[in-house]
Amino acid sequence: MIDGYAGWDEHYKLKVRVYATRPYHALFMKQMLIRASNEQLNTDFSKGIDFTIFNAGEFPADPSTEGVNSETSVNVNFKKKELTILGTQYAGEMKKGVFGVMHYYMPQRGCLSMHASANEGKNGDTTLLFGLSGTGKTTLSADPHRALIGDDEHVWSDKGIFNIEGGCYAKCIGLTRDKEPEIYDAIKFGALLENVKYFGGDRSRTVNYDDVSIAENTRTTYPLEHIPGAKLPALGGHPKNIIFLTCDANGVLPPVSRLTKEQIMYHFISGYTAKVAGTEMGITEPVPSFSACFGEAFLPLHPFKYASMLADLVDKHKARVWLMNTGWSGGSYGVGKRMSLKITRGILDAIHSGELDKGEFQTMPGFNLQVPKGVKGIDSNLFLPINTWADKQAYNTTLKKLATQFIKNMEKYKDGTPQEVVQKGGPTTNF
Repeated sequence: MIDGYAGWDEHYKLKVRVYATRPYHALFMKQMLIRASNEQLNTDFSKGIDFTIFNAGEFPADPSTEGVNSETSVNVNFKKKELTILGTQYAGEMKKGVFGVMHYYMPQRGCLSMHASANEGKNGDTTLLFGLSGTGKTTLSADPHRALIGDDEHVWSDKGIFNIEGGCYAKCIGLTRDKEPEIYDAIKFGALLENVKYFGGDRSRTVNYDDVSIAENTRTTYPLEHIPGAKLPALGGHPKNIIFLTCDANGVLPPVSRLTKEQIMYHFISGYTAKVAGTEMGITEPVPSFSACFGEAFLPLHPFKYASMLADLVDKHKARVWLMNTGWSGGSYGVGKRMSLKITRGILDAIHSGELDKGEFQTMPGFNLQVPKGVKGIDSNLFLPINTWADKQAYNTTLKKLATQFIKNMEKYKDGTPQEVVQKGGPTTNF
């Protein structure tokens, strides 16, 4: 049994108790929940518990039960304030279960729960980075020049933002100290590794981060304090900049663009990235992946509820919202090449310094995005993607295809989403 808190803000935190059949799962949640002394936990939890998780590990669900169609089952009961997990060893189910719970309770208290990382500059400026798996959310939040507030889950309240978690949960496929030193060095005593193997067998104790024979979703979990310069308590002011990250394997979205109010809501509801050809069986070309609010599986309410809350908070606190493509340029996957981390970090630095917002912009046809004309030290041709393609006709064909996919996806949310958001925020195929 493990007790801990969800949420660093004393006014909004939830007291969470976890019952697990595997010590590994218990240790995982000890690192992911916010820790406190045994004396504090015993005193606080004796007054009541806000939510309880029961994780039965490999013990299967009964497929004959109404509403259950496999031996794996994750069920939440908001009346009983309980989450039950059956038939899965994946520790992330508990973490994401807490996230779904916060998505239900926080809007009731006027707060926006978000699938986003956050960090803070030396002047106290806060940045949020939204994004699905593989877009760079964890990597970009671990910036050596900025204090990490959290890598995955946050809430925006009337006081600012706060991290939901006490730890980080990062992908570690192909991990090296050269590429991601902060994450690599955070894997020490107290951290956990999931779906990884050792060089030469278990006795070597030397991790092979390139071995994906168990699963490509190799993960590490570690306490926030394992990141040098992490901000504790994990609280921040109202964001100055908000980044929507996408890994566009089509190579047609610009490396960065500044969004209008309608585009903020449209792209937040879309939650777009792409699966890359060759990474999953049967995929031979980029496959679009849309997940509303960058975390659709955890939304108990209509996506527009969260999108409108975000837009209102952006207006109130005068934040800038940017769409950043960490994917391909110069062609689709297999033809072009992926945007380098150096370019992406250079653009982020220009956002943080204010250089980007003060520069000149141009309109990109199709998605009607406001794209900067240049950033110091970066090839200006990159910013309008068509300039990087040798085959301009292929670019336009691919752009129209992606625009059509966006439009088709948005049809799922037309009931409950104002038409103005759809018309002014989304792409068109008439160009």
